Amino acid sequence: MASLRLFASARSAGKTVERFGKKYTVEEAKPGVFADVDVAFFAAGGSVTRALAPDAIASKCLVIDKSSAFRMEKDVPLVIPEINPEALLNHKGLIANPNCSTAVTLMGLWPLHKRFGLKRYICSTYQSVSGTGAEAIRELEAQTQAYVKGEPLPRKVYPYQIAFNCIPQVDTFGADGYTGEENKMMLESRKIMGLPALKVSATCVRVPVVRAHSISVSAEFEKPVSVEAARQAIREFEGAVLVDEPAEKKYPTPLDFAEKVKCGVGRIRVDTAFDNGLSFWVAGDNLWKGAALNAVQNAELMFRKGWLKPKAALAKV
Repeated sequence: MASLRLFASARSAGKTVERFGKKYTVEEAKPGVFADVDVAFFAAGGSVTRALAPDAIASKCLVIDKSSAFRMEKDVPLVIPEINPEALLNHKGLIANPNCSTAVTLMGLWPLHKRFGLKRYICSTYQSVSGTGAEAIRELEAQTQAYVKGEPLPRKVYPYQIAFNCIPQVDTFGADGYTGEENKMMLESRKIMGLPALKVSATCVRVPVVRAHSISVSAEFEKPVSVEAARQAIREFEGAVLVDEPAEKKYPTPLDFAEKVKCGVGRIRVDTAFDNGLSFWVAGDNLWKGAALNAVQNAELMFRKGWLKPKAALAKV
């Protein structure tokens, strides 16, 4: 019978969490706890993954990791199940989840690549504060309330006021002037799509939205493009919903796609700077498709395909 266990730091051990009418007691995450666990979803940062994943793998527990710790390792699959599910077969005990903005972007870009053959793309992200964490959500709420009351705006999480503002920095800057988030977009797109020479230029921006990321994309393709063919490609793709009726002011917004399984794609048009180019807008839940949902989808797919065998079943063979 399937069961769920919750692990966290020693500080949280012993706390009770109630979900769906059932109470769970949090256990301390430490070596040895994965002995009878089939799948462990790691969502506590790269340092925790590096510290505990080897023990889980040694216990034959499959690790599905949300952090960036092992994403670019050659022998670690980086998987979006709608795009490269076959990569799940090549794991050595650990499967990496992509970065949130990469996952949402590729929900719009992949079906167009399959139709026209992608050469390069340029994007700007509009990333919600939930991507930073709960403290950032509270900061946006506190600043908004203070602004309305005419009070000084508290600032702790971000280097600038986030309420009624945009901050063109997500992650730290590298020597090349790009942030870690922007480089993740390039490197992860190449790996997931199987396009090692793909040219990508990204600008990642934090915006005063609570939940769900949006991305503006301009892409150049190998084959001639058309708006209707692009729309049809999105309609046929299982990971996206086409919302593209500009005359009716219908296009995806982050509010519309928060807590939604699929990402929304719209504003599809012929790009005026690229040959065989298309521009479009995609919005998706960074906490779902960009994080937890994608991880669960990978585990579910492996189970359905028979690629994931519970330890209890193996012991009876």
